[in-house]
Amino acid sequence: MLTPESQVLARHLDLFVNKKVLFLGNIQDDFPAICQQTAREVRVVSSYFDYVQRAKLASIFALEAEYQVEDLIVFYWGKNKRECQFQLQQILSQVPIDQSVLIVGENRGGVRSAETFCEKWGNITKIDSARRCGLYHLALQQPPHFELTAWWREYTLAKYADLTVCSLPGVFSATELDQGTALLLSTLQQPIQGSVLDVGCGAGVIGAYLKHQNPMIELTMTDIHAMALASAQQTLAKNHLAGNVIASNVFSAIPQKFNLIVSNPPFHAGIDTAFDAVEALIREAKAHLYKGGELRIVANAFLPYPDVLDRYFGCHQVLAKTGKFKVYQVVNNS
Repeated sequence: MLTPESQVLARHLDLFVNKKVLFLGNIQDDFPAICQQTAREVRVVSSYFDYVQRAKLASIFALEAEYQVEDLIVFYWGKNKRECQFQLQQILSQVPIDQSVLIVGENRGGVRSAETFCEKWGNITKIDSARRCGLYHLALQQPPHFELTAWWREYTLAKYADLTVCSLPGVFSATELDQGTALLLSTLQQPIQGSVLDVGCGAGVIGAYLKHQNPMIELTMTDIHAMALASAQQTLAKNHLAGNVIASNVFSAIPQKFNLIVSNPPFHAGIDTAFDAVEALIREAKAHLYKGGELRIVANAFLPYPDVLDRYFGCHQVLAKTGKFKVYQVVNNS
């Protein structure tokens, strides 16, 4: 099933005829594969590992896209404005004058801001409006300058060993420590041994703190987002800490077992709420825990995770709570 953005693009298939096309941004469906029937060549670059895994068309997982003389670039605008600006500016910095670019996105996702963002680099016009989406065409006249270092942000966790957190746009806890993670960290003060997995690591706050407090642990951090993985690696390096940072959709690239699996799991997919990834985390955690190992997560108090935890582990404990968040613990006793 096509997303609303792709349904709008499908009204303009004539623009893809015999073209070499590059798809970028917040792609959620298989419209690029459909375009193969019309276009001369199709490439897809995504910063989301889960999309690359499920896409019908072979796709590249990368933080930065490489331009290869495309006739047309199609960019899907997502909900995070700064992330979209990063991705657009990064690719536009490589393209020639008069490069043709289509930008499509949902109105509620802020696609209208693409007009003001891109107008300094070329002629941008709205060519369609349907399905509560906007479709824009940009003819580039002046490629922008892009420098990765200019997009990094840092902040210090004064209450947590003065760790420095490094982040790129679109990464969770990018500019400050969120309340949920702070509550989770408050339950991780006791010594920890063995192997630790931080799922959905974001900027690497949880994993970096655990490694700093427990230098002998074997730390692995995972995320589906290329910007999060780069941020977590930078956070570890900035604080002179060691750990493995790998791309994985929950446990898709994780074969081994751990003594502790910890997570502040996301519950948003795109703009809509979804629980599939968190349920997969809970459901599959037991197979990735040693006997006596534990899963510890923090979540919004209103989310129905206690039932899911009890379903797969038999029971759960609440280690800490506020009016908004709860920290849950389950132990693998089998």
